[in-house]
Amino acid sequence: MTGSEADAPVLFHTAGRAAHITLNRPKALNALTHEMVGLIDEALTGWEQDPAVETVVITGAGERGLCAGGDIRAVHDDARDGDGSAAAAFWRDEYHLNARIARYPKPYVAVMDGIVMGGGVGISAHGGVRIVTERSRIAMPETGIGFVPDVGGTRLLALAPGELGTHLALTGAQFGPGDALLCGLADHYVPSAALGDLVDDLAAMPVRQALAPRTQTPPEAGLSGRREWIDTCYSADTVEEIVHRLLAHGAPDAKEAAETLLTKSPTSLKVTLAALRRARRLGSLELVLDQEYRVSCATLTSPDLVEGIRAQIIDKDRNPRWSPATLAEVADADVERFFAPLGDRELGLAGTTTATEVAR
Repeated sequence: MTGSEADAPVLFHTAGRAAHITLNRPKALNALTHEMVGLIDEALTGWEQDPAVETVVITGAGERGLCAGGDIRAVHDDARDGDGSAAAAFWRDEYHLNARIARYPKPYVAVMDGIVMGGGVGISAHGGVRIVTERSRIAMPETGIGFVPDVGGTRLLALAPGELGTHLALTGAQFGPGDALLCGLADHYVPSAALGDLVDDLAAMPVRQALAPRTQTPPEAGLSGRREWIDTCYSADTVEEIVHRLLAHGAPDAKEAAETLLTKSPTSLKVTLAALRRARRLGSLELVLDQEYRVSCATLTSPDLVEGIRAQIIDKDRNPRWSPATLAEVADADVERFFAPLGDRELGLAGTTTATEVAR
């Protein structure tokens, strides 16, 4: 491999029967760019037709994680200084890739070691074989930057037991391997020390055979002991009522969750709750991605996206000035506009039924 190849944002190679994708921006925690999405999609196209490739494996370079999400600095700059078309084009291709991964005809093995957030969840948790380790730290933290969970995340979290997904989506809380398995975002727990041998074995044997001697019982799922207050409080119909129930419940963790919610974008919280509830009814991943595309494009005209990224990523003052500043100021009509049809700009993954079914 030449120096220029080694510096590429995504590395590809085959070893025996396995093809490998390595996200290669370790200094940026392997954050996804539009270019990376295109490169991955192109590779998947080639491997799908290659009879010598039986398994696809995705990992992240460096020691910190698989992928910390999308390149939100680029989104920030486009929303602030551009017309939003670059961000919309990125999401269009990214969401198509998410859907493709979910339907990929060959085993797609996602090694979710270390940090896996936002767009990193999209390129891993839709895969057929999802591996977590003791180092896994997973989150959909979008409400903290004035955004809304996307990349199919609202469907993944909507399918989690009870209201666990609602809690994780609204608070943006990080969770470990046990909770990832409990919530349905992972399938197997493998100690990180065994990953190298596992990946090596995939060159010569089927996934199930390579996994069998290395899969272990995962650490306890911390959320399982909080189901009572989570299910009780997050089943409310509004974010205001969720916060009220959390504060009134009495459990210290519930109070802490309420305090966390009150630091997030009020608009993002309300849109996220609506998106999750609608995702439960929509059913297919493609319909949910179509909905998420509408929501994501709408955030480009919301002041909270630019302000949230500024506060958390650009200036790092951690003091976003949300507009509106309170939940009470976010009207139902303000939420509804995020779900408005896009006309000829629809994502269109679900075909001609999308416009009517997503709007319900």
